[in-house]
Amino acid sequence: MPLFRQLGAALVASLAITALAADPYPTKPIKWVVGYAAGGGTDALARMVGAQLAIQMEQPVLIENRPGGATVIAADATAKAAGDGYTMMSVDGGTLVYNTALFKKLSYQPSRDFAPVALLGRFPLLLAVNATSSLTDARQLIEEIKRNPGKLSYGSPGVGGPHHLAMEMLKDRNKLDVVHTPYRGAAPALQDLLGGQIPLMVVDTVAAMPMIKAGKIKPLATFGKARLASLPNVPSLIELGYADIEMLPWQGIVVPAATPKDVIAKLSAELQKAVAHPSVNSRLLELGLLPTPADTAAMALQWKQDADYWPKLIQQKGISAE
Repeated sequence: MPLFRQLGAALVASLAITALAADPYPTKPIKWVVGYAAGGGTDALARMVGAQLAIQMEQPVLIENRPGGATVIAADATAKAAGDGYTMMSVDGGTLVYNTALFKKLSYQPSRDFAPVALLGRFPLLLAVNATSSLTDARQLIEEIKRNPGKLSYGSPGVGGPHHLAMEMLKDRNKLDVVHTPYRGAAPALQDLLGGQIPLMVVDTVAAMPMIKAGKIKPLATFGKARLASLPNVPSLIELGYADIEMLPWQGIVVPAATPKDVIAKLSAELQKAVAHPSVNSRLLELGLLPTPADTAAMALQWKQDADYWPKLIQQKGISAE
């Protein structure tokens, strides 16, 4: 090859490398889609982590709340977004797993449309009663349900959510007959628990902790493997002898499936770093969340484990969101 051609080729290659080096991801604001209304636990997690992520990546992180349809509206919009790393979405077991069994037809297909990025945190669930209840532990409550089959009811923030499914798991594995009373969100359900309209409820720590601290709600057991540091006197159901009763809802991030792997890798690393940041970590714990940053592989494994169990239970119980 003539010398001038060699020099020309070298110059083109050099310019290309320089352009890439000068234009690393991200170069513009990142949109973080949340499938729930502002003010809830998922929204709070996104805003806290997003603020730190913006500092680390030196680009604004814009939270876009798109509530409705059990996160279907937000998931559909995210699935149709460009796979360039500038659109990501908060997801949970509902978005990726439960909805595939709760709806006859979805406008998105989780395994086809999304790529996992990282796990962020978990929302502990509690079996709780009104503070005036004579019941003092979960064993008493379960025995009360067994003595009165079909006569007691429990509340949840809605059909097919983790609160509902956690109780259905407990019912299924202990042959309990207790009626589900779904509400349109945690707030009205908690108000009826306080007012005595429902005798028990599955609550999450984010929504219920203020009422627990105020002595208005009595937590009897956790649905996790162990006790919570924030509630050291509340045993787990497993600890009480109810084997294999574990439900610890998680929050993670997905991006459109076409997103390049190197972009996913960078976003995953930065998200984990943001969650682990001392100020973010401490604020999440104060809210009642459990920060659990983990990589793409860990999120993919969690997704698979949920997909292997929950759709079968949902179908077996005949639960539908339609």
